[in-house]
Amino acid sequence: MILAATTNESLAQMSDLLIYSSMAVYTLAFFAHIAEWVLGSRSKVGRTAAALTARPATAAVTVQVKQSGGTAVLDKPKVVTRAAAGTRDVPDGPGAAGGTVKGDLYGRIAVSLTALAFLVEASGVVSRAFAVQRAPWGNMYEFSTTFSTVAVGAYLGFLVAKKNVRWIGLPLVTTVLLDLGMATTWLKTPSDQLVPALDSYWLWIHVSTAIFCGAVFYLGAVATLLYLFRDSYENKLATGGNPGAFARSVMERLPSAASLDKFSYRVNAAIFPLWTFTIIAGAIWAGDAWGRYWGWDAKEVWSFITWVGYAAYLHARATAGWKGRKAAYIALIAFACFLFNYYGVNIFVTSKHSYAGV
Repeated sequence: MILAATTNESLAQMSDLLIYSSMAVYTLAFFAHIAEWVLGSRSKVGRTAAALTARPATAAVTVQVKQSGGTAVLDKPKVVTRAAAGTRDVPDGPGAAGGTVKGDLYGRIAVSLTALAFLVEASGVVSRAFAVQRAPWGNMYEFSTTFSTVAVGAYLGFLVAKKNVRWIGLPLVTTVLLDLGMATTWLKTPSDQLVPALDSYWLWIHVSTAIFCGAVFYLGAVATLLYLFRDSYENKLATGGNPGAFARSVMERLPSAASLDKFSYRVNAAIFPLWTFTIIAGAIWAGDAWGRYWGWDAKEVWSFITWVGYAAYLHARATAGWKGRKAAYIALIAFACFLFNYYGVNIFVTSKHSYAGV
């Protein structure tokens, strides 16, 4: 018994050490991402983007034919522009690296450091699981460390799948550092066992899916927020505006507004059914633990509000007049509901699900 307790304590200490080590590596990745943005050639980005965005949405080629004796001579084709009404055909930017070798080098270093930090943090989460001998998300500290691990894992998964998502790297690493900083400073909780009502296999099913959904919703929220900025930038260019040098340097490296909007829609739509399952699984677990499937507890209410928010977003995407910015605002409101459900309910509201006072 004493040996087991000593072993668990050692594993808990190892877990803490690994979490702090991952924060150090994430910090290095943060600076590498900053270098990727700063050292990528801004002038080249500006020239490339200006040339691409000046390209018309549609073009028709006309050919002049001159008759010289018995031989037909073709003049050089002239491009006649016919812009499609209400549409913008804007190509994606070259990425944070600016399309330069130096910027790309720092970007690859940043991704490598992010992957290393992910492995270290994941090892810390697994060590915590062995230390407490249960699922490592029984309190806010454990949930936060697992959440950031899954978010980074989802990002790396997109990269492995050859998706153009390296632009998420800087906001993601910044958010992870903030999340781990709060977890280790304000939410740190000694390893302990769960109350009997929570000691169930549903902890593995319900909470794990909630963490995964939140991580993917986060990636969608980042894309949605950047879409709003990029869309405003493209509108300004289309109306003859002249954005500042900083706005050009940042916005012209990002994917087009259409690409960002498409990415956010796809990830939110793909994960929405799993969030539906999360709520259903929670209701089944509540029936086993408390003898009722739904009791209008604060966590249950805000989980449902979050579900309604994302359902409204998906409906807005299919409704004429609500696509684009209006739908994006709804998506951000839905993610804000998720964040309040996570932090606000758990910390400030007393309920069966909250961790107030922990």
